[in-house]
Amino acid sequence: MRKLASLVLGLSLLLSFSPAKADEGMWLLSLLKKQNAAEMQKMGFKLSAKDIYDINNNCMKDAIVGLGRAGRPFRHFCTGEIISNQGLFLTNHHCGFPSIQSHSTTEHDYLADGFWAYDKSEELTNEGITASILVRMEDVSKKVLSKVNDEMSEEERYTAIDKISKEIVKGAEEGTDYKASVKGMFEGNQYFLFIYEIYQDVRLVGAPPQSMGKFGGDTDNWMWPRHTADFSMFRIYTAPDGKPAKYSADNVPLKPKHHLPVSIKGVQEKDFAMIMGFPGTTKRYLTSYGLEETMKITNQNRYDIRTVKLDIMMKEMLKDPKVRIQYASKHAGSANYWKYSNEQNKALKKLNTMGAKQEIEDEYNAWATKKSKRAAKYGDALKMIEKAYADRKEIRYDMSYLSEALLQGAEMYMFSLKSTGLMKKLSAEKKDEDAIAKNVEGLKDAAKAFYKDYNKVVDQKLMAALFAKYAENIDVEKRPDIFKVIAEEYNNDYEKFAADVYAKSVFASEEAYNKFLENPTADAIANDIAFKIGNSIYAVYMAGAGEMNKGADQLKKGKRLFVDGLMQINKKKNLAPDANSTLRLTYGTVGGYSPKDGVYYNHYTTLKGVMEKENPASHEFKVPAKLKELFKNKDFGQYADKKGNLPACFLTNSDITGGNSGSPVINGNGELIGTAFDGNSEAMSGDIDFEDNLQRCINLDIRYTLFIIEKYAGAKNLIEEMTIVK
Repeated sequence: MRKLASLVLGLSLLLSFSPAKADEGMWLLSLLKKQNAAEMQKMGFKLSAKDIYDINNNCMKDAIVGLGRAGRPFRHFCTGEIISNQGLFLTNHHCGFPSIQSHSTTEHDYLADGFWAYDKSEELTNEGITASILVRMEDVSKKVLSKVNDEMSEEERYTAIDKISKEIVKGAEEGTDYKASVKGMFEGNQYFLFIYEIYQDVRLVGAPPQSMGKFGGDTDNWMWPRHTADFSMFRIYTAPDGKPAKYSADNVPLKPKHHLPVSIKGVQEKDFAMIMGFPGTTKRYLTSYGLEETMKITNQNRYDIRTVKLDIMMKEMLKDPKVRIQYASKHAGSANYWKYSNEQNKALKKLNTMGAKQEIEDEYNAWATKKSKRAAKYGDALKMIEKAYADRKEIRYDMSYLSEALLQGAEMYMFSLKSTGLMKKLSAEKKDEDAIAKNVEGLKDAAKAFYKDYNKVVDQKLMAALFAKYAENIDVEKRPDIFKVIAEEYNNDYEKFAADVYAKSVFASEEAYNKFLENPTADAIANDIAFKIGNSIYAVYMAGAGEMNKGADQLKKGKRLFVDGLMQINKKKNLAPDANSTLRLTYGTVGGYSPKDGVYYNHYTTLKGVMEKENPASHEFKVPAKLKELFKNKDFGQYADKKGNLPACFLTNSDITGGNSGSPVINGNGELIGTAFDGNSEAMSGDIDFEDNLQRCINLDIRYTLFIIEKYAGAKNLIEEMTIVK
């Protein structure tokens, strides 16, 4: 968003995130009453800030679920919303995709056929998935920042903040079953404590077939008009006493403090709509120097490399149903940000975001240097940032290629490094046979999980192609040592080298690896070609990480001072901190948009559009026979609109990003009207520069969701759990 803000000091600062506007900002719930409630009510919100966030009474925040993984529960990858008094919650199909894939086999292909539990006994457990519900949040900035001063180095500052943060977390968790985390905001200028209940038994309840849940595939991803039934359903279970617990047959469905009523009244243009969820990362305060790195290195390299990777995977997936299931989640996860990177670069160029950022910096410098005392503290901030990005430009490019092409390319050689611990135990002077046996058993479990979704042919092709891609773009002297072997012994024939690796390595197949584990030796591991490859790549990664860290302190300091300055300039305005996987609220209205001259997109789509897009020759646009039959008969039940059509998706101008996937779209009465699942390609610059005229959130209409559950799947047991508002 680009608006001219009048400043008390007489300066004009063109801020891409200022002044605050209803359709921009990922707002902290504890500050809603002060910052946003009045504006929300003017727009059609009929409740109060306490109905959203209240630490003493049940409220809407108690129905919002952050999906995470064991070991990283605070890094929420998606959002869900509880819609029954039995812990049933909705999220996106692409959020549930890894779980659906993990349960799928060629005999029970839940990806192709969908999955529905018609009784709780049929629900499927998902080890490693967590569901977090916020208990409360607290501004702890004074406590944290009281321990730092301007004379400290960044390392000293980090150490002090880390120490007091751990003390705060310990105090918050003590005597409870809660888990807590202190998160920095505004580049370390504010700190908030978040306290959660984290549930560890999350079971799959329902999902439509992939042809509906991913309708349109990569072609329609980030695009409007959209017709994707992007939803899946899970249930949270607890111990019999209601406390979080790992899976047990004795566990019972969660009794939530609040669940969202579900409205089938529909949406109209200009209706108020708000979204609550766990947005992952935005970079609204990014400088022009960081923007250049994002566009020219991060986005461009990711797109170029993943184009090769995705093409190989898809070709093999289309050949073999087993491979399709094995690589479905990997392909989907890689493809999402492959397209995002390309579309974001297009939008950033078209909207001249670089020019906007440079104007911000010019005005910031004018403010920072106006007074000598201010200049002493803030005057060099942008110079620090500029130098840090310039110094790391070369290594950042190299590390980007290493990460995308080698670390995240073929999988077998990186899996081989899991045997490092066993090799060390086997080579010890005094062998601990019990420890060795325990390590072997652990590796057998790891192998079972790894090889389940591994195909030797696919992995070999990925290695050959991505090693070649890496070599094309990285200078010889910067490559891992294994590339010398490829040059000297294989004359840079990457296909021949890969064929040799997968023919000789004990890690190339589950059978070979399990046979090796029957009588493992340290020499066999150390001399295995895959193990050598993995270590060679890892050595370059560690060296590169060290180089990247050299300027990290100055970059961190420069960013902190720059954002601190912007906050002071705009101290009379409400500014939202960047997203960082903590619970936020964003609000706006339902509405269409004009992407270019002479074109206007309506705010909604219907099932008719699914039929219009159908293409049996494309794996992305297939339509199940039963859905076509329901459409032909107009058998939409109570979910049709006033014209007799079945709504599919709708648009709001809400401010979302990754992590918001699955977030509830809530009307002015606090009722669920849809689930957020995507942004529009024309405004893919939004994570960096919110463009209020273009930015739209693509949402699945709850009526399409309920129609599929009831009419397509016949899962009326799930409908009966919900509180339906007509």
